[in-house]
Amino acid sequence: MVTIFLYGMGLWTLLEGFLLLANALAILNEDRFLAPRGWSMSEVSGNGQTKSLKGQIVGLIYATQFLRMPLIALNVLIIVVKLVSG
Repeated sequence: MVTIFLYGMGLWTLLEGFLLLANALAILNEDRFLAPRGWSMSEVSGNGQTKSLKGQIVGLIYATQFLRMPLIALNVLIIVVKLVSG
């Protein structure tokens, strides 16, 4: 079932999906969204929860926010490829 899904979807579409997910994580604001829900880096690292699932997810969010410039460049590259290839 999974192989049929990946085969029908294609690698390019899968990569675009991961790019959209990275974009969604990169725009999350700590002050307005993450901190009121207890998902700030200071709260996770202060409680020693860096190895937990919550700590790993918060670390992933901060990694995507840190790498915004490469993410923007990757978005531009994807847009150019889509424009050229149709």
